[in-house]
Amino acid sequence: MVIARIIRIPILPFNMVNAHLIVGADGCVLVDTGLPGSECKIEEVLAKAKLGFKDIKLIVVTHAHVDHAGSAARLRELSGAPIVAHEDDAKHLRRETPMTFCTTGWFGRLFLKTRLMFQPYSGFKPDILLSKDEVLDLAPYGVPGRVSHTPGHTAGSISVELSTRDALVGDLIASGILLGGIARKDQAKRPPFEDDPQTVGHELKRLVDAGFERFYMGHGGPLEAPEVERHAQVLMSMSK
Repeated sequence: MVIARIIRIPILPFNMVNAHLIVGADGCVLVDTGLPGSECKIEEVLAKAKLGFKDIKLIVVTHAHVDHAGSAARLRELSGAPIVAHEDDAKHLRRETPMTFCTTGWFGRLFLKTRLMFQPYSGFKPDILLSKDEVLDLAPYGVPGRVSHTPGHTAGSISVELSTRDALVGDLIASGILLGGIARKDQAKRPPFEDDPQTVGHELKRLVDAGFERFYMGHGGPLEAPEVERHAQVLMSMSK
């Protein structure tokens, strides 16, 4: 059985913002790139794993928010790795169209006032652009799994589904108090922004039903499948 090791990269303290490195037998895949200027923190984690930028074979940008796509252009320069994203977020990644933010509660509204989400970052054209429900096999990049379209957080949200029963889902789900949290890390919650909670719920339920057991995310986590399913049921029951 091919094993893939997941290494969390703390972009901000207390798991408030995470990127992840998937280390496979023949290469590694970087999932999300953090805020602008995060390449130094990513380099530190690579070094601890006895790796460097050139060991990154693929960069997955789960969606176009600045805390996930902010360092993607720079990391492509440093690594030479292609970037994969979904066409429904492409205009935002190219910085052609501003994003809109649907807040999920008081913290989202407060967070929006900080203007952090509007922080500029270098726009880029993804090298691999998924369309509709197209999937990308990760085997050529040294990792056993695939990238799939999981809309709901944004129209173009994507996730990584590994054969190890691990899923890296970006901001489909969060955990803990506030952003990431210093407590209640095992309790699922909505992220500060979410375009379509019902769609998110259905995507999370699909992943649980497919047998995924552990869920890694951009804020907090990881979470086990039963807690993810509980949260998915809440989202699916919300009225439109």
